Amino acid sequence: MFARLAILLYALVSYAVFTASFLYALGFVGNYVVPKSIDMSIDMPIDVGGPTNWGEAIAVNLLLMSLFAIQHTVMARPAFKRWWAKFLPLACQRSTYVLLSSLILLLLFWQWRPIPAPIWQTSGMVAWLLIGVHWLGWLIAFASTHMIDHFDLFGLRQAFVTFRGTKISGQSFRTPLLYKIVRHPLMLGFLLAFWATPEMTAGHLLFAIANTAYILVGLQFEERDLIAEFGATYQEYRRRVPMLVPRLFGRRRTDDRRPAGAPR
Repeated sequence: MFARLAILLYALVSYAVFTASFLYALGFVGNYVVPKSIDMSIDMPIDVGGPTNWGEAIAVNLLLMSLFAIQHTVMARPAFKRWWAKFLPLACQRSTYVLLSSLILLLLFWQWRPIPAPIWQTSGMVAWLLIGVHWLGWLIAFASTHMIDHFDLFGLRQAFVTFRGTKISGQSFRTPLLYKIVRHPLMLGFLLAFWATPEMTAGHLLFAIANTAYILVGLQFEERDLIAEFGATYQEYRRRVPMLVPRLFGRRRTDDRRPAGAPR
């Protein structure tokens, strides 16, 4: 019972750290300045900071984003999961993945070097439209996690199931809501949030380009793993549903009405 309680508390702490990193990301990417607290300064959005050498800024920022990409990609691979299953209980594997990802994100926010040189600036209705798309992207990203299993995705379901003393079951393949339109609505939401801004700077552009490249490459690994896990079911899903850009026009084929499932 003590071990199960420890796993549950660990999952809750990991989720709390994730929540903090996600909320900070909203202000960081959107350039929203948060008031200083008594003990620490957290008013450091993506374009705010002192003078920075461009070469140093690009090198440090790319290193930080590469660190996140490597950790996020390697730890998600089946081979790595099989390796660390030898010494880490299944119930806290996902929480550990989430915790490390969140801590690296917080490190990125803390050590980010702004490059405030303007690329584009908009005003009026265009600016408000871009702000709307930006927040729509965050809404899509957050909502898509609940369309599958938010608590499984962030390790809480596994910890609660273990705490109750029952066996952790696998997830079935299904395609709810936005997953009927694109295969990866979570990534689509991030792309909208990263690119839709009324004031694009060189630093923000670097952030958007690097993360877009990572998403496109990372999805290739994810798709390969999904095909290996779900076989012909996922291949049929790939044939019918685009990866990131919804099909706004086009006839609905008869076989599109066949039931499918949602990627992890």
